[in-house]
Parts: sequence; structure tokens; C-alpha cells
Amino acid sequence: MRQTIALLLLAASLPASGLNATAADNPLLTESTLPLHYPRFDLIKEEHYAPALGQGMAEELKEAEAIAANSAKPTFDNTIVALERSGALLARVNSIFSNVVQMNTTPALDAINDEFAPKLAAHRDTIHMNAVLFARVQAVYDARASLGLDAESVRLIERYYQDFVRAGARLSGADKAKLKALNGEIAALETTYVQNTLKDANASAIVVVDRAQLAGLSDDQIAATAAAAKAAGQDGKYVLAIKNTSGQPFLGALQNRALREQLMQASLARGSHGGPFDNRDLVARLVKKRAEAAALLGYPSHAAYALADQTAGTVENVNKLLPQLSQPAVSNARREAADLQALVDAEHGGFQIAAHDWAFYTEKVSAARYAFDESQLKPYFELNHVLIDGVFFAATRLYGITFKERHDLPVYEPSVRVFDIFDHDGKQLAIFLVDYYARASKQGGAWMNEYVSQSALTGDLAVVGTHLNIPQPPAGQPTLLTFDEVRTAFHEFGHTLHGIFSHVKYPYFSGTRVPNDFGEFPSQVNEMWMTWPEVLKNYAKHYQTGVPIAQALLDKVAAAAKFNKGYVTTEKLAAMLLDQAWHQLSVAEVPAADGVLAFEAAALKKYGVEFALVPPRYRTTYFSHVFSNQYPASYYAYIWSEVLDADTVDWIKTHGGLTRENGERYRATLLSRGGSVDAMQLFRDMTGGEPDIKPLVVRYGLDAPAK
Repeated sequence: MRQTIALLLLAASLPASGLNATAADNPLLTESTLPLHYPRFDLIKEEHYAPALGQGMAEELKEAEAIAANSAKPTFDNTIVALERSGALLARVNSIFSNVVQMNTTPALDAINDEFAPKLAAHRDTIHMNAVLFARVQAVYDARASLGLDAESVRLIERYYQDFVRAGARLSGADKAKLKALNGEIAALETTYVQNTLKDANASAIVVVDRAQLAGLSDDQIAATAAAAKAAGQDGKYVLAIKNTSGQPFLGALQNRALREQLMQASLARGSHGGPFDNRDLVARLVKKRAEAAALLGYPSHAAYALADQTAGTVENVNKLLPQLSQPAVSNARREAADLQALVDAEHGGFQIAAHDWAFYTEKVSAARYAFDESQLKPYFELNHVLIDGVFFAATRLYGITFKERHDLPVYEPSVRVFDIFDHDGKQLAIFLVDYYARASKQGGAWMNEYVSQSALTGDLAVVGTHLNIPQPPAGQPTLLTFDEVRTAFHEFGHTLHGIFSHVKYPYFSGTRVPNDFGEFPSQVNEMWMTWPEVLKNYAKHYQTGVPIAQALLDKVAAAAKFNKGYVTTEKLAAMLLDQAWHQLSVAEVPAADGVLAFEAAALKKYGVEFALVPPRYRTTYFSHVFSNQYPASYYAYIWSEVLDADTVDWIKTHGGLTRENGERYRATLLSRGGSVDAMQLFRDMTGGEPDIKPLVVRYGLDAPAK
């Protein structure tokens, strides 16, 4: 059979150790004996990954071949459930490897990732394009209504069938070969793009020699930049690290305008200024390859292909939603810019405000208009208080779950913390890793990941981690968070709740395995507890005196936050529209590498979000969300999910807020269901109605002029 030939070819391409290694040689080849199969970070070495990935692929192909070759009539158990059980070794190894590459990569791990990204893509294609295997899947799919199965099992059949079809199972042999080649190229390009983005961020850091240039930064911030310089071999100097977004944390405080400009220019130029990490050619090739793959599958663009599997459904639906928000957002941002310029003029600055001035003068407006600046907040947002007395406290009050830190489990980096999570009945629910600090080896941004996913079929409970990129202070100094970093901590824990509360039978539906444009919804809902009075009172205490944050200061924060809504909304929408602009292209429309920046500029102008003072949150050449395999054509998900979020938050507020009753309803109707039910049905089950955009419009201040 062709499957057998493919298996032999793949086996021939792998290292001998990949097929013959034993558990004694490689801890990845057996399930961890630690609680809940927590990974053996203490035993796993770099050299273990490649052999284990190779052996995992070989074993899954054997399992798939056995399912395809089964002479018995195709049934739910011998085909769909058998597929669901297959690939356990590869899934386990790849979950650990892919997460470690994100969190603590090395040149050796990058090289393994380079090697295996196209191999894994080819591996998935080999299974999905197996005509005999697909015939068995289709037979079960065609008979699904008569099998007497529960709703989750029927949905599993339907999802497997759709996955095979969307992977090219119905293509001709020649087109399957073309698609398989394209998928390998796409995977390799995505991997290189992400690596380039991290490397260029590190290479673009600004080195400052004279401490006087850092006027405006706090002593703790300056100490952190000095520590970063020392770590980079620049002892005695100061390093301003580049964050993954366009805006940079220090821009709101640095008084030196020339240094602000240098920092912003370095940020905006990433991936497009020549050299080994330039991403323009990668973008052009990647967009074209994605469009070619979509065309083979019968779609006019990659966006059309991607959105067909999301709750949005179509390109037209997304194109209808985003302009509703972008046009009023830009209008508000322009009014905000006029206020900033008025302040510059009042101070006789003698210059027109630029993008690198926005954060600095927003802080000044806040101080002048609201008697508030960001530095007033940070002493009340000490990391441990935020985590234990804020994030965990809210979860306990809402869901009855409790947390206990443990120090006996190995970690991949010394600053990582580990907690057991117990359900309201005292039984273990999950294990939770907390990795909050930035480092050069870590991907930018914030995210949640799963090492072990809950499943009644396997008997597994969740092991999950959450990751931020907070600058680590010098030894002995407290970690004080910004308002946005606190929000991110609550946001990412919303993803964690989605993972740990999962109560499904099949791994396919576990936790956050939902459409991208639904997955951000639970995390955004969890942000509401950040400023909930009972929660805030419990964690927002001065790290030195223990005095709770004053309500008057919080009122100023709320008032000041309304001022910058136009900016915040515009930068996000600009990035979302860029993502759609690239991925709605047909093959013939994709520009060459030297036209990438011109296309970006034209797209921003076309969509009405071309505003030099507010660059997109991510520009094309450092937009890892969409030029990796995470959110291609789906970055709009943050806004789409926020429509659902704002509506749900309104429902929770009107039904009593932080109560166990609300927590139980939310957990039972939505968080525990994973992908086992249609996503929009879960929303309706929770709120009792259809989503309404009005609460989000009010939240963004787009229903009235900015003030």
C-alpha cells in the first residue's frame, strides 16, 4: 500500500536512534511517572528530542496503517476512536518540545525545529491523504446518524471528516503531492520567520552609555537595564530591550526625545532593515505558498480557507465587523493626537508630535488632566500579590478552587513556579506552571500552553503553563507590574481556566481546542476581575507598607484610560486589517519581497487606518501571531472574541458579579465543554441570547467622542 511505502521512506530519512532508541536511553519515550504525567524536565536533554520525534512519527504512521488495513467494517471504535488514541508518543514529545522552544530555546533546539517543522507537516499530510484511511472515515461519517452515539461522539466523527477534507483527502494524487510539498515549505518558512523575529528583537536592543540619557526612568527600571546590559556582556552600560509589539515600555517615561525616537525606529524597523533577520522575502513567499495551498483546496484565498473553520465563517463577515470599529477608533485617535499636540505647543516644544512621543505625552496628559501617572500604580502591583491575592483569589471566590505551591517538581528554568490546583471538593484538578519573566531565549508576548490535556478517554488531567514577558528586576528587588501587565496576568489565567476545567471525553475537544476566534473569549472575560472591587482590595496593596490602593487613585486610572482608547483600539485594528489584507490575496496578487512594505502602507490606507502616529500593534515583518502557524488570517479573533466577552461581562454583572453561582454556570455551560459543542451554542447556553456588539462599542468609548 502507498501508506506502507510512505512509512518506509520516512523511516529511511530519520536517524537510526529515532527508531531504535529505548526508554532507558531517552526519558521522552515513556510517560512520566511524576504526578499527572508532569514532564521530566530534570532528565530531558536537547539530544533526546530529535530521536523521540522521529520515533513518535514512525509509531503514529504504523498505527494509522493498521487502522487503514483493518479488514473489519469501519466503525466508530475501530476507526475514529482508534485514530483518537493513535499518536500518543508523538503528541507527548511534540507538546514538550514545541513549548520548550517557545520558552527557553537554544541554537540546538532551533536547529531541531528547523529540521522537524517540514517533517511534521509531511507526516500529518501522509496520514490525512491516505485514501484507504479516508474511505473508512467517510464510511463512518456517512453512517453517523444511525449509530446511536452521543452528541460528542457524533461531533468527533464530523470533525475528523472535515479535518481530512481540509487537509486534501479528496484531491487527486498529483494535487496531493503539490499540497504536501507546499505544506512542507510553509512549515519551514513559518519556523524561520519566528526565529528571525526573536533574533532581530534581541539584536535591535538599544545600548545606552550615559545614565543621564535615561532620565525619567525609575531607579528600579534603570537597574533592570543595567542588569540586561551585564547579561549581554555590556557591563557598565544600559540595554533597552525590544518588546515584541510596536510600542515599547520605556517610551512613556524617557525624557530624552532623541532616545525615544531611536527606540521606536528600532522597533518599527525589525525584520525589514536588511541583514540576516530580514523577513520581507519570507513574508512574500509564505503568503504566496499559503494562497497556493488554499487554491488547491478550492478556496479563493488563505483567509477564505481559514475562516471557513472559525465561528466568523466567511471573509465577508470579518470585513463587515472590523470597519464598524476602525473608523470611529481612528477618529478618536486623531482627537487624542490633537490634545497631545496642544500640550506640546503649550510647553513651547516647537515640534509636531510623532509616534515615539505618544506614550510620553499621554502620561503627561494623564498627569495634568487626571493628576495621575503610571508610576503611581506600580508599587501596588507586586507580582506575588497579583498572582496569589488577585488572580488566584478571584478564581477561588468564583469557582471554589484552591492552589498550593510545590517545590519538588523539576522546571526548565529556575524562575518558573509550580502549583497544584484542587477542585472545590478537594480533589486534584490540575498542575499549573507560572513563567512570568522575560529572557532572550523566550518568545515575546504572553500565552498559555498545555503539556497534558484532560480527557476521560485517556484518564488524564491537565498540566498547563502560563507565560508573560515581565522584565526581571535585579536580585533582591520586588517585581512591580504595570497596569497592562496585571491585565495580561488575569487574561492568560482565563486561558488556564479553560484548560483545567475541561471535562470532555475525547482529547480532540480538550480545553482550549476551540476555534481561534472563540479561544480568546474566556481569557478576555477573566480580565473583568482585575478591577472588581473585592478582588482589587485584596491584592492591590503597597509592597512596602501594605496600604491598599486608594479608590481616588483608581478613579483617576479609569478616567485616564478613557483618554487613550482611540490609540489602543486603532493599533489593534490596524494589525487585524493587515492580517486580512495579506491573507485575502489570491496567488497572482502577492507582491514580491521588495513590495512588502509598499503593500503594507497601501493596505493601511485602503482600510482607513493609515495614521503615522499610531502604527499597527504589529507590523508585517514582526507579526509572529499570523506568520507562524498560530493565527494566520485569524488575528481578528481578539476583537471577535471581545464582542462575546463584553456581552458576557454585562450578563455576569447584571446577575450578581463575583458569585459561586455565576462561576458554576460559566464553568458548566462553557469552560468545561472545550470544543465538544459548537462554539456559538456555548455562548448562547451561557448568556441565553445572541451576541450584541453594543457593549464592546461602549467599552471602547466609540459611542461618543474622546474626551
